[in-house]
Amino acid sequence: MFDVIGRRRWFFLFSALLTVPGLIAILLTPVTGGASGLQFSIDYTGGTVWEVHFRDGTPDAAEVREVLAEEGLANSSVAITGGPQGEYVLMRLEDESIGLRAPDPTPSPTPSASGSAAASASPGASASPGVTASASPSASAGSSAGAAVSPGASASPGALGGEGVDVPTEGRLGELATALQERFGPIDDVSQQTSVGPVISQELTQQALILIALGSIGIMLWITFRFGDFKMGVTAIAALVHDVIVVVGIFAILGTLLDVQIDALFVTAMLTVIGFSVHDTIVVYDRIRENRVRHAGEPFASIVNHSILQTFGRSINTSLTVVITLSALLLFGGEAIRVFVLALLIGIVSGTYSSIFNASPLLVWWHEREERQRQQAMALSRATR
Repeated sequence: MFDVIGRRRWFFLFSALLTVPGLIAILLTPVTGGASGLQFSIDYTGGTVWEVHFRDGTPDAAEVREVLAEEGLANSSVAITGGPQGEYVLMRLEDESIGLRAPDPTPSPTPSASGSAAASASPGASASPGVTASASPSASAGSSAGAAVSPGASASPGALGGEGVDVPTEGRLGELATALQERFGPIDDVSQQTSVGPVISQELTQQALILIALGSIGIMLWITFRFGDFKMGVTAIAALVHDVIVVVGIFAILGTLLDVQIDALFVTAMLTVIGFSVHDTIVVYDRIRENRVRHAGEPFASIVNHSILQTFGRSINTSLTVVITLSALLLFGGEAIRVFVLALLIGIVSGTYSSIFNASPLLVWWHEREERQRQQAMALSRATR
């Protein structure tokens, strides 16, 4: 019979080898001012997301980055994604003001003869579902100070882009659209255009941390209540923290070496990992509770080892089915969800490992430590009589 508990020091050492480099990479983020460590997308730093389709074919992402660099947006990211018309170019621009339009001090009171003002006033003028426009029917609706629309966006057919496509013609985004179309041909669809300001991104970061903290506290309280053992709740959270550090640390290393950025979906992945990690831990703990009754009188370490081996097959089979599915998504799912899927994949593998080789051995270590302290206290009490 394989003695998991007897080899727990080796498993703890392996966990240290996984977490320490990641912790160092995470700490590099504030130390280097973001130059190394975690790389955050515009969901956290603020910026503009613009996703377009080119009529003459999808350009290479590296070539799009060259155009962005020429326009002074060298730190922006580019990805090729799927959409209703095939492959789209998804650009995450570092400056949120690119996608915002300044207020027009002299709005035109009447629609122009060209019909462009009327087009902006009609409810269905925007061909892009991702573009946010003002709902006001007035001719000056597109110049609202708070509207997150492309600067100088024109809905007139054939303006720069394909027929009926709302492609910006003025401002920074208009200059970028012109440069891209001169290089790669007309834009015939805009599937997404959103801007995130620094205030919104700061709130998103705070909410992400609060969600993870509240979820962890809730899990600890529930496990403590369910099993009537505070040690089980704390060790389950310790394994959960291990998984969070592993995932975040690996992304900090990838951000340093490969400039991999984390986005808003990363928080969703982390919450999923937390739930999955605790799921496996609860299965083992439930079997420990049953075996403490069935094998009363046996050493606690032996009971825990039996429980781990009895649930080992179930944990591996459950995790393996998820890993196979996520691996397929990682290879064939597209660039837009690759970071999300990679975070899930790393977290679920780490969660399976920590539930078996960290949480239960930590529980045994704590139990044996309390037992030694109790025996020492009893021996001291007898000696003083």
